[in-house]
Amino acid sequence: MFDFGFFEILVIGVVGLLVLGPERLPRAARAVGLWVGKIKRTVSGMQREISAQLEAEDLRQTLNDQQKKLDDSLRKAKQDVERIAEADKPATTSSTTSTASEQHAASAASHLDDALETVRDKAPASPDAESLTKDSKHP
Repeated sequence: MFDFGFFEILVIGVVGLLVLGPERLPRAARAVGLWVGKIKRTVSGMQREISAQLEAEDLRQTLNDQQKKLDDSLRKAKQDVERIAEADKPATTSSTTSTASEQHAASAASHLDDALETVRDKAPASPDAESLTKDSKHP
């Protein structure tokens, strides 16, 4: 905040002693100290609130980014599953078609596994969050 050296404090003390006198100077110094303390507490409270808001905003941004990644992975898996379903509609007996279907199914399963791993990796490590995910899996 302000940087006061020894010389500045000495000059303020001498001027205060001359203006207020030796009887009122201790009370005035105490009052000034109380005001300075209140100002410091107010400023530090504001700084804590600002940093808490910044941290909350960072967490919201991270959560939004992870949600977008998860949505992209799930959309990709859905498209793969739809492609597999479209490929399986014409009932052909060739072995290449079944091999392609198996490859598409494996690809869809891989994308779903990646999406699940992303969710598990980014889930909060708190026990409350774990119990919530367990409760949502088993209604």
